[in-house]
Amino acid sequence: MRARQELALLLRRLTVELDAVGQRFAQRHGLNRTDVRALVAIMDAARRGEALTAGRLGEAVELRSASVTALVDRLERVGHLRRARDAEDRRRVVLEMSESAMAAGAEHFGGLARDLTAAMEGYPPEELAVVRRFLLEMTGVIERHARTDPAADDGGR
Repeated sequence: MRARQELALLLRRLTVELDAVGQRFAQRHGLNRTDVRALVAIMDAARRGEALTAGRLGEAVELRSASVTALVDRLERVGHLRRARDAEDRRRVVLEMSESAMAAGAEHFGGLARDLTAAMEGYPPEELAVVRRFLLEMTGVIERHARTDPAADDGGR
């Protein structure tokens, strides 16, 4: 039990440190926490080969339609993203990160990514597979927890 508690505390510490890195990026570029979450959601969708619409972005960052519109307008105005017609369905508008936003992200997070990759060099593939499974499962738990309405859990008390 103690080892599991220690791992939970280490995960918390990791998330706090990663949040601090993201916060420094946000401050440096005049963004807020939701702006950064939105850019990460757009970037992650692009990496998966998926087109992200404003509606899907709203789901990813948990915002309602009007707030998503304001978010997209703000990020477009400062040059971090652009609206584009979907190549497969020209009626649909998708969101894309701008080259300048990708460059800013690479500049800020690139060294961290390289250092993290280098730190993994000492781990054999089978250990990395266990770590991957662990992180995916823990992320799923955290996502479910973050999206649970506490008022619904206690009967609205």
